[in-house]
Amino acid sequence: MPAAIDVRFESTPNPQTIKFTIGRPLASAPVEFKSVRDAARSPLAKKIFGFPWCDGVFIGNDFVTVTKQEWVDWDVLAEPLAGLIGEHLERGEPVLLGELEDDSNSADDTPVVREIKKILNEEIRPAVALDGGDIVFHKYEANVVYLFMKGACSGCPSSTFTLKEGIETRLRNAIPEIKSVVSV
Repeated sequence: MPAAIDVRFESTPNPQTIKFTIGRPLASAPVEFKSVRDAARSPLAKKIFGFPWCDGVFIGNDFVTVTKQEWVDWDVLAEPLAGLIGEHLERGEPVLLGELEDDSNSADDTPVVREIKKILNEEIRPAVALDGGDIVFHKYEANVVYLFMKGACSGCPSSTFTLKEGIETRLRNAIPEIKSVVSV
């Protein structure tokens, strides 16, 4: 008989998103699903999207964040959803089908882009993962850094503050030619 998997849940700064901590590796790279169609490569995300209130699933290294629609409350959903995630894992069902491609270090990255990615990967992404989110580099153009906000960060009321006061300040301190940081 497989051992029970302890799935804990906690609120995030985004009131529509809750973080389920698993305590064991789930994915080698974070991945976000915005619809059931996107979730085709994740049996776990597909199962969660089976609920009509689901607006998004983000799978991190050892956690899953789920974003719900406003018409339903977490006090009704969190406990059963933690049970569903635990059962899925206890049965040995896959979280993801196949590995993700890592494009974090492209051969044509400039020294500035490499420094931006280094700061994001070593300092910023681990911090936002604690809140169930992720921030991913998109591009650097005309001294502006473009980022994707994922998981709990996507749609979070405090994401603008995090982006401008946290990430932009840190990147501008390290690379003064950066004019601004924007979310895509």
